[in-house]
Amino acid sequence: MEIFITFDYELFFGQNSGSVQNSIIKPTQKLLEIANRYKVKFIFFVDSGYILKLKEYKESYKELQKDYISIINQIKLLDVLGHSIQLHIHPHWEDSYYDGKKWVINTTRYRLHDFNEKDIDNIVFRYKKALTDIVGDKVFAFRAGGWSIQPFSKIKDALKKNNIWLDSTLFYGGKNISSTHYFDFTDAPKKSSWNFENTPLKEVEDGYFTEIPIGSIKVNPLFYWKFAFTKKFASKKFKIYGDGSPIGASKKDILKMLFFPTYSPISADGYKSSLLIKGYMTYFRKNSQKLVIIGHPKAQNDYSLEKLEEFIKIYKKEITLF
Repeated sequence: MEIFITFDYELFFGQNSGSVQNSIIKPTQKLLEIANRYKVKFIFFVDSGYILKLKEYKESYKELQKDYISIINQIKLLDVLGHSIQLHIHPHWEDSYYDGKKWVINTTRYRLHDFNEKDIDNIVFRYKKALTDIVGDKVFAFRAGGWSIQPFSKIKDALKKNNIWLDSTLFYGGKNISSTHYFDFTDAPKKSSWNFENTPLKEVEDGYFTEIPIGSIKVNPLFYWKFAFTKKFASKKFKIYGDGSPIGASKKDILKMLFFPTYSPISADGYKSSLLIKGYMTYFRKNSQKLVIIGHPKAQNDYSLEKLEEFIKIYKKEITLF
């Protein structure tokens, strides 16, 4: 089985975006230390809208000039070391700004679909170019911010025009039908990869696009009760390195997770990293050919790095790039 370990390289999007050093640079460096130790390569889906905002403000604010240099240098290092840099789009950066002290995050237009087709085309072009200006013409894969890729038909032409042909956004069983954060993957094919054209939910043999979905695992409520307990009472090793605040799940979603079985991405983040080996075995028993693991540098802690290293030590020969 091919294993793809992916990380969404980004800040937080709640009221506190967190610092670049604690939420991105330092935890990514810790991930690199593990990768170097076992000679494996990771895939980083870079939130390039943030890079463009840093570039816009860096001449006016010395602290942002420093952040910009740190981000660019680390992405260049990732590329030189053989890791893959791919496109992650959070278009709310179009409406967000720096007020001289902090980032003011405006998520009113959280999805690409909140923009008209001309703006979508412009965003995809500029956000991809922000990466190719750093690493060259190596960007071909996409992950939608917040899993908000539907309806795909509205963003299809912009991706195709910019030579983006591989997507890794879906995870089987995923669903959030709020107006600002919409996705519904309950009807996705139960496969580890497939071609598609107008929607990633329907396989088309000769489709232009390829979907390699994020691994998915059915999780019982007891897991989330344990998760909540460790978050509130456990030791320092469960405290994430990132120093910002997430948007957070809705009360409805939290209650659903606490009282009903739900599907979760197979994740290298925080306490969810305890499911890495179980997730692998689930896919192995189904004779799957591919498994995508998702993570975020900002959501790493001592515990998750320990679990990730344990996983890599066992399965390092199967870890590869798209």
